[in-house]
Amino acid sequence: MADLGSATPTDPAKPAVLPDMSDAAGYMIDAWQRAILFWDVQRERANDILSQYSAGAPDILAFRHETLLDARHFPRPANYALLRITAYGEDEADHCLDPAKPPLIVIDPRAGHGPGIGGTRRESELGIALHEGYPVYFVTFFPAPCPGQTLIDVLHALRRFVDAVAARHEGRPPILYGNCQGGWAAILLALHCEGLLGPVVLNGSPLSYWSGEPGVNPMRLAGGLSGGVWPIRLLADLGDGQFDGAWLVQNFEGLKPENALWEKYLPLFLDPDGERARFLAFERWWNTFYALSRDEITTIVRHLFIGNELERGVLDLGDGTRIDLRELRSPLVIFASQGDNITPPHQALGWIARVYRDTDALKQAGQRIVYLLNPKVGHLGIFVSASVARFEHRAILEALDEVSLLAPGLYEMTIDNPTGDPECRRPQYSVGFVERRVEDLRFEPPSAAFERVGEVSKWNDAVYGALVSPWIRAAANPAAAAMARWMHPMRVSRYLLSERFAPWMGGVAVMADAVRAARAPGGNDNFPTLRLAERDALAAVTQALRATREMRDTWHEFLFRALYGGFQRNAPGGSGPTIRERDASGVPTAG
Repeated sequence: MADLGSATPTDPAKPAVLPDMSDAAGYMIDAWQRAILFWDVQRERANDILSQYSAGAPDILAFRHETLLDARHFPRPANYALLRITAYGEDEADHCLDPAKPPLIVIDPRAGHGPGIGGTRRESELGIALHEGYPVYFVTFFPAPCPGQTLIDVLHALRRFVDAVAARHEGRPPILYGNCQGGWAAILLALHCEGLLGPVVLNGSPLSYWSGEPGVNPMRLAGGLSGGVWPIRLLADLGDGQFDGAWLVQNFEGLKPENALWEKYLPLFLDPDGERARFLAFERWWNTFYALSRDEITTIVRHLFIGNELERGVLDLGDGTRIDLRELRSPLVIFASQGDNITPPHQALGWIARVYRDTDALKQAGQRIVYLLNPKVGHLGIFVSASVARFEHRAILEALDEVSLLAPGLYEMTIDNPTGDPECRRPQYSVGFVERRVEDLRFEPPSAAFERVGEVSKWNDAVYGALVSPWIRAAANPAAAAMARWMHPMRVSRYLLSERFAPWMGGVAVMADAVRAARAPGGNDNFPTLRLAERDALAAVTQALRATREMRDTWHEFLFRALYGGFQRNAPGGSGPTIRERDASGVPTAG
């Protein structure tokens, strides 16, 4: 369906074609039927969510697999496990396996949701790699952290997973795929596993947490506007040592409320017959929330998101491993998108020019960094979209041998596909590596305001830890924490539409069955004039919500500047760094 937010209203210069009364009556019946079916799908979603929780919130991985290692039983337990992908449909791993190819390990993000969204269908990272003959492994995790679990425990568990995979495929260093937040985990893992890994592929992964475009990427301001890490500690204390992933998902929805509250429901309302299965499949993942331990979430927020210590080269996790991106020796492939508002290319690529002062420094470090930019796909689409998996991810996999043979330096990966067919094979499409200069990655350095955020966070955190946290921890208990989870708005707004809580939704189910039995096929093609007017009206609501969100973001920018100082700008009246345009050489520019 076209983006309703950019829909063009009916041309007023053209004479309006007025529907006759029979069309109007038919449209009203059709709209009523769609409304009944829409609310019935909301009822089904509520029941799905309740069933997921009753089943222990299992992952949604669609591939058959076997568990090789369960880190919950390690001496330092963590809620992670290593899976070997064995089949999907008719693709049996043992039948597809190419003995010459290295193993592939995929790490999904642990950012409030459960694992598996990148492996819900055949056309995925896992499916493409399996079909191409790679031994495929998947790092999964469970809904609740182990008692006392720390980020170091997780990293050591991941290290054992890599050791186990490397031992099964001697002489073929594993390829590491990190999706979103799994990307910084992959980088930390690569620094812990020096010499054991092959290339590392980062898909929509943030490493420069302070980077972004003023007015476009407001999430980076959240730490400053909330006063630092202390609210995270408060929520984890209230959760009896666990941080509810629903809070993270709520942050994502708050980033674009017009989508969370309106746009994502429009395709379902306009075509409830065709969109039902897709909507329920995605919502089954989106609304199943996994927890992090208090130590994990505070470490992540304090040192990465607020401290930006990974990029700055001062991260110390306390296990004796030096965390310095200049020490990374695994070739890097960075896949980012200009349409990604959660991990914009600023955050995926901006760190390169800050870690390596120039191109010569990158070459002297012996590092190979390749980046690939998609012009429009959204954040989840980078590792979820079937078309991206069939083409870009397959092209990346097929080009990894070439990446390892490149001379040290910075390269942009280009893909030329004159056929336009994502299923085509080489040499029908070609891959090139265009050498770039670090100096030409024109992302402005972060403002000193973000360093002031870090100082404020430390002060607030010390006050909270000394005066408030001990009392909250003393009062917290498992029963109160469970009640708080069930009363979270992200859950309540969903499960209250189940007939278990709202008996009248049973009547909606009965009406929906009757509507499906009587509904005429091809309803979307009927009443074109009225359906066009309907789309115009829906688009107007979208635009109003978008304008409201833009006003909110502008206010947040103003408030952040007032509290911590202004942003640097390229020129008077400029809007900060952007890579929506490139210079003549094709290098991303700040404009």
